[in-house]
Amino acid sequence: MIAVFLAFVLSTDRTIKMIGLGMATAIFVDAVVVRTILVPAIMHTFGRANWCLPEWLDRRLPHLDIEGEVIETPALDRESNAPVPV
Repeated sequence: MIAVFLAFVLSTDRTIKMIGLGMATAIFVDAVVVRTILVPAIMHTFGRANWCLPEWLDRRLPHLDIEGEVIETPALDRESNAPVPV
């Protein structure tokens, strides 16, 4: 993507040149600074807290199993969002 946006610099229009240079610079900064320095440093600082999921969010998300085992989940009433008694 950097090469594509730098190709815009070869254009004769100054606006396209500035957009191309700006986008190429933004992608380079994102790739180098953010993804190789900031994200690993923050994940190292947070440690196990990176992988914590709040209980309220865990209840709202679907529980998927890619191994093929059936997971029993209680049916919810559509109006009250409360478990339906079985």
